[in-house]
Amino acid sequence: MSLSSHVLDAVRGRPARGVRIRWERQHAGQWELVADAVTDDDGRVGDWGGHVPTTEGLHRLVFDSGGYFTGQGSKTFYPEVVIVFEVVDADAHHHVPLLLSPFAYSTYRGS
Repeated sequence: MSLSSHVLDAVRGRPARGVRIRWERQHAGQWELVADAVTDDDGRVGDWGGHVPTTEGLHRLVFDSGGYFTGQGSKTFYPEVVIVFEVVDADAHHHVPLLLSPFAYSTYRGS
């Protein structure tokens, strides 16, 4: 399985650089860390730093929106955004974009 993410700052109209993202998967009813990364200058993460196990099942991305907005000198209602998704084809690419503002967020399955 390959996974990428792209975070856009909807208030500033540009990529959200420096957002920490944890990738976790559910195993035996518990969430376990798969990898973590920080968005690049284009607000993207595509390299999770090494071999990532291919698994079907529930996964989630945990975005540190609070840390990002603190760094921008802003407050936020959502200090963390958690997106849970199900992988049914472990060979497919999965892209999880996040449109972010201090008081709202939106996501969709990207390509």
